[in-house]
Amino acid sequence: MEYFTMDQIDRKIIRALQKDGRMTVIDLAEHVGLSATPCARRLERLQRDGAITGYAAQVNAELLGFGVTIFVSVELEKQDRNAIDAFEKAIRRCDEVMECYLMTGSRDILLRVVVQDLNAFDAFLENRLMKIPGIRNLRSNFALRTMVKRDVLPLSIG
Repeated sequence: MEYFTMDQIDRKIIRALQKDGRMTVIDLAEHVGLSATPCARRLERLQRDGAITGYAAQVNAELLGFGVTIFVSVELEKQDRNAIDAFEKAIRRCDEVMECYLMTGSRDILLRVVVQDLNAFDAFLENRLMKIPGIRNLRSNFALRTMVKRDVLPLSIG
């Protein structure tokens, strides 16, 4: 994989936008020490080249009624490309799945699932996840609390 080449100004722009994605170009330019036009050009390049992939509101899942987080380990019957692709296609249709990772080790897939309560998780398991073909085994671990959650990449500046 070829990495995107950034200088210190690019890092400052990305870091600032990770903290406040609603920052105006003028405020961003002032923050990173550029005038507005060069800052806007850099921002456009970062977006066009894929370093910045989008903007979204960060929401409080618990406040909105999604206070239960479960990590589900999935073992597939087969670990070939077709089985993995079929599982990925099916799991993309499950809105409860916030993240899905292909893993090494004893489990093939790791899911981060959010739901309202235990009944909602039970319904997700029975009506969605367990109906996906090719699953050999599932193991669920309930998160008691979040100790660290970062939304800002550790871009070193300086």
